[in-house]
Amino acid sequence: MDRVVLGAFTYKGDNSPTLTERAKGLEFLPHHNRRLRDRAMSRSIFTRDKPGTTDPAIAEFLADEELKYGDQVPDRTYLDMTSTCRWWIRKRLLAPVMLVARGIRWIGYVSDISDFFGQLPNGDRQFVIRSGWRIRGAGAESPGILAPMHAFLSMPKPARR
Repeated sequence: MDRVVLGAFTYKGDNSPTLTERAKGLEFLPHHNRRLRDRAMSRSIFTRDKPGTTDPAIAEFLADEELKYGDQVPDRTYLDMTSTCRWWIRKRLLAPVMLVARGIRWIGYVSDISDFFGQLPNGDRQFVIRSGWRIRGAGAESPGILAPMHAFLSMPKPARR
């Protein structure tokens, strides 16, 4: 990898009601490969943080597209968020990183994510904080972040010494 952009990133998630709820499934998750992702779950992605910041049509479009493939998804992300993600990535992520955080989060708060950012081993890194938008949905509802992401990803490789 030459460059990495992490959006809607979860690090420790301290004091997160969402991760506390998901952690209740830690005994279930390792023994099951999939979890339910129905229309209500797709809608909740856009309403659980700050209702009214995303056009409801985007949530319906996402649900329509995802449900073509069934109403279940792999459950590994929940397992990672509540157990393993907390330590491995910052030690192994050597590429330049742009970390995009929202001013309002239900899982990773800015203070928590800035702690992760400070531990990244590569000095070529950027931390962008935006508020009032969701990166989910292919950036459709957050066009303001696409230009900075493109600029970061198109930067030249650093000269080797």
